[in-house]
Amino acid sequence: MAAKNLHVKKDDMVMIIAGKEKGKSGKVMRIFPDKGRLKVEGLNVVKRHTRPSRTNQDGGIVEKEAPLDASNVQLLCGACSKPTRTGIRVLEDGSKVRYCKKCNEIVDK
Repeated sequence: MAAKNLHVKKDDMVMIIAGKEKGKSGKVMRIFPDKGRLKVEGLNVVKRHTRPSRTNQDGGIVEKEAPLDASNVQLLCGACSKPTRTGIRVLEDGSKVRYCKKCNEIVDK
């Protein structure tokens, strides 16, 4: 399966717009482009039961972030601090940047 081109990148601030964590925001930790999913820091936490092993001597219940579908998050604009859709704009030097469709400001640093 080919990698999907996602509208968010690692270290972006996003807000969850659907599901049990709706309305909460956090930083993108990891992206899985082939599956179209991403992990958000501190959100969508699930409990996993693990048995003792060499790496985890005690075993027990471990809490960790589960991946979310990329369609369930929206990028938070740095200028207007609202969840927004993004577009791609080509600058004079030929580089591509994302911009906020609400305030028309460039999102990429």
